[in-house]
Amino acid sequence: MTDTLTQNQRSALMSRVKQKNTAPEVHVRKILHRHGFRFRLHDRKLPGSPDVVLPKYRTVIFVHGCLWHGHNCRRGRLPTTNADSWRTKVEKNIERDKAVIRQLESKGWNVEIVWQCEAKDLTSLVDRLRQNLLAISSTRSVAALSR
Repeated sequence: MTDTLTQNQRSALMSRVKQKNTAPEVHVRKILHRHGFRFRLHDRKLPGSPDVVLPKYRTVIFVHGCLWHGHNCRRGRLPTTNADSWRTKVEKNIERDKAVIRQLESKGWNVEIVWQCEAKDLTSLVDRLRQNLLAISSTRSVAALSR
């Protein structure tokens, strides 16, 4: 299928794709807040400016769009038009994501990724976060007791 827009029209359209406060991100934040988690948003002091920062647990959450970050799901399929360009773009995003995760983990942060396709069913996410955050809390409590 050929693109019905000119290159300038397509560029203008793509420039309006939101990077912050996307629907999946807002949904994740609402669920976290409803379950008692308190957080900060888009902390620019941290590598990658994570979407959600849970300072109490030293945990960050990135809400990734499946297409843009190369998730292996239906939503993550690359467009067939200009496929090489899309593949290059997504591969760069994946490499950048890996570098950001390494930087955060080296600074002692726990990193959680929520994919756009997962954002609808967040009960599993909340359960996963609770387990991870409880493990982090108990590790900290043990570390504090051993001081």
